[in-house]
Formats: sequence, C-alpha cells, structure tokens
Amino acid sequence: MIKEVTGDILLSDAQVVAHGVAPNDHFNSGLALSLREVFPGMYKDFRQHCHKAHPKPGEAWMWTGGERQIVNLLTQEPPVSENSHPGRASIIHVNHALRELVKLIEKEHIESVALPRLATGVGGLDWEEVRPVIYNYLDGLATKIYLYTHFTKGVKAAE
Repeated sequence: MIKEVTGDILLSDAQVVAHGVAPNDHFNSGLALSLREVFPGMYKDFRQHCHKAHPKPGEAWMWTGGERQIVNLLTQEPPVSENSHPGRASIIHVNHALRELVKLIEKEHIESVALPRLATGVGGLDWEEVRPVIYNYLDGLATKIYLYTHFTKGVKAAE
C-alpha cells in the first residue's frame, strides 16, 4: 500500500528509509548528504561495502544502526573518478533496485518504508517516468510505503 505524503523524510516513523545513490557515492548532496550527517556510521559502512563488494547500479544495500534501517538503492552510475560526481540515474537501474528492495522487504519482514522521489534529484530522472515504476513494484505489497512526493524541512508527514 502506497501513501503519498508531504514532509521531511528524516522525521519518518517508517522502519526503513530508502533512497537512491550511486556505487562509491560521496553522499555530498540532497537526501544522501542529510543521511550522512545524521548517520555518519552508515556512510562509512557504505563506503567500506563499496570498496569490498564493488556493487553495481541496480543493486540495494541495507544498513542498520540502532532502531533505524536505511536501504541504499543504487539507481545511478558510479563516479568516473574518486573526485567526480556520481553519474546519472537510469530507469533500468531504478527497476532493478526496486526489485531488490522488494526482496529485502520480503526477506526482512519490513513493515514500513519511507521513500523519496527516487532518482529525480541528482539522478536527473523525470518524476512522471519514475512514479509509475514505484507503483508497479511497491503498491501491491502489504508493507506500508510512504512516498514523500514533496519535501518540507522540519515538518513531520501524516503517515
């Protein structure tokens, strides 16, 4: 079940916050930066995971820290060099990453997920192209999906 909400995803009560990044992402803009600031251990562990596992776009990696779980959906191409920005997202990577998210939801018995307008910020995709893909993968699940369609800093959404 998907419920579209407005607010600050960092204030979500969802069991999991999922967001889009690139392999070897530096988490230096958008939601990724906010997550890095709030959960520096997640960023450190993600970088270590990338160094060891060499993940590819279309994969997903889940981090657990205390009561918060974050799923990093690899929707973008990796940076071409250590000091460059991540590449663009693709709808193919979004499809594959959402498929991986569904597997995690089922495997881990996740009851609720907060998700932003995936791959539309730094990723550069059009929301009108991404939104139906999200609905295709997640709308039929018993899991509560809170889709943050509009960001309002410091405002708790009516989940």
